[in-house]
Amino acid sequence: MAGVATRNEGAFSRLEHLPVTLFAITMGLFGLALALHAAAGSYDWAETPARVVLWIGLACFAIIAGFYLTKAVRHPKSVVAEWHHPVKLAFFPTITISLLLMATAIHGYRPDLAQPLWVLGVLGQGALTIAVISGWISHRAFEVGHLTPAWFIPAVGNVIVPLAGAPLGWTETSWLFFSAGMIFWLVLLVLVFNRLIFHAPIPARLFPTLVILIAPPAVAFVSYVRLSGGVDAFGHMLLSSAYVFAALVLVQVPKLLKLPFALSWWALSFPLAALSVASFVYGREATSGTHIAIGMVVLAALVLVVAGLLYRTGLAILRDEICRPD
Repeated sequence: MAGVATRNEGAFSRLEHLPVTLFAITMGLFGLALALHAAAGSYDWAETPARVVLWIGLACFAIIAGFYLTKAVRHPKSVVAEWHHPVKLAFFPTITISLLLMATAIHGYRPDLAQPLWVLGVLGQGALTIAVISGWISHRAFEVGHLTPAWFIPAVGNVIVPLAGAPLGWTETSWLFFSAGMIFWLVLLVLVFNRLIFHAPIPARLFPTLVILIAPPAVAFVSYVRLSGGVDAFGHMLLSSAYVFAALVLVQVPKLLKLPFALSWWALSFPLAALSVASFVYGREATSGTHIAIGMVVLAALVLVVAGLLYRTGLAILRDEICRPD
């Protein structure tokens, strides 16, 4: 009995180091589900895998949220320490973004369930956006080295709101969050490129966050199409920007492949999903077989990336590499 108690205490003590960055996993899984669902508009076979991945994402979100809530109850000081961490602070909105993506993925099957999830996600996203940005402009002394593309997550994550908000009828709210996300995207884009060009390289552990550059314009394109009802010049600019950033990231792949695994690798998944969905949406709007083909190529890469990340994350959990002090 003493041995069991010791093991239980050991498990609970590891919860203290459970990182909020784990919610990037659910962002990636819901993103894959949305990409497969978008592909189903052109290829019927993709609908079944979309449902399977959605269920896997729901299960992962429930497990991760349950453990993190337990951590918050048992180790509140550890959560506060993450909140005050200059890098981890940006990952707290992955929780509410996951809720928004969950609502978007569920909307096609159960709009009645999507509505409350979306409202909860919007309230949380709005609160976290204000809280994180307030933290950025507070008296805290942030250094240039703390700035990475992960800083797009809290503010630019607002462009995700219209994905389900527009179909659910929350048009004004969707425009509000979309506008906020676009403004902060432009501000942060300048800051991030200043950091990338004129300062020391991003640390290896955070280098995969560079892929996040793709996500804002790709998601913004899909949201804009849902809000405006079609593709105009501004929509073309957003999608083209996403492709430009994708090309920039593609050049960095050889360097990425040499890096050791870290949870930051999950930053690869959602941007690829966003680019795939955007390509499928434009392909159908403009009747462009080329863009649908691009969507399929990106989707295939996304499937391989998520499969590899799931395997490597599972291996890291078995090796007790996840819940460790920084």
